[in-house]
Amino acid sequence: MKTSPGAKKERRTTEIGWREYVSLPDIGIASMAAKIDTGARTSALHTADHELLELDGERWIEFSVPSRRPSLRTRVRLLDERSIKNTSGIAEQRPVIRTTLILARRKWHIELSLADREEMKFDLILGRTAIRDHSIVVNPGRSFVLGHPGASKKNKEGATNRRIRAPS
Repeated sequence: MKTSPGAKKERRTTEIGWREYVSLPDIGIASMAAKIDTGARTSALHTADHELLELDGERWIEFSVPSRRPSLRTRVRLLDERSIKNTSGIAEQRPVIRTTLILARRKWHIELSLADREEMKFDLILGRTAIRDHSIVVNPGRSFVLGHPGASKKNKEGATNRRIRAPS
């Protein structure tokens, strides 16, 4: 079947819940609960102790992720500093990085603002720009639909859907 020029390739959508486990491997986070917040444009991670650095003519940021035990300290390239509205609607300057997100078995890059989310229930929110263009539909009535990043989904009987090699 031929498609016309400019026709979009149809992709299967993935349904996720309003809470999902994700991984941020570039930062050293193997699994973390995230709130999927389609009302938020930008994603945000709870961080502390920001230190801006210049290394070989590039801007970097070093920060800690206090919710990790033991506390995680990491350094990544700074993408930008932007005015972003907090949960009260007040604009604040925040550092923004580009990092890898893993959701189930899917992986892509997102922009992530670093913020003080100490008073919030979730250390990580995924805003709509992080999931846009990835054929994702959020079901607000479900949570943790996909399981931990990289994990195989289980069927209704609880068996993992993996291929088992027959003994030779």
